[in-house]
Amino acid sequence: MKIELAKYLLDALTACKAITLFTAEKSLSEYSASLLLRSAVERQFEILGEAFSRIDRIDTSFRSQIPSIGSIIGMRNRIIHGYDSVDDNIVWDAVQNHIPLLTEWLESLKL
Repeated sequence: MKIELAKYLLDALTACKAITLFTAEKSLSEYSASLLLRSAVERQFEILGEAFSRIDRIDTSFRSQIPSIGSIIGMRNRIIHGYDSVDDNIVWDAVQNHIPLLTEWLESLKL
């Protein structure tokens, strides 16, 4: 595996773990009410989406391997370019349903 690719995969794993840590034992209403928490989680989604975008440019075969890669890249773009229309429900759904699967997959790579 190319060193550059391994770095981006590790960046993605680090972002997933940070999201999990930040949102542990939190509810959607707590998430929505906290500017600090929303800002922290959205920043990690920006990093995650950018890492996956760079991975996709280096090796397109990962597109079929990474769960939800297109959705995560799309979320990154929405957060950055549509910052005033980010839907907390969509972000929270990704936190609850996609991040655990992504974390598991990334950890299986033994980076």
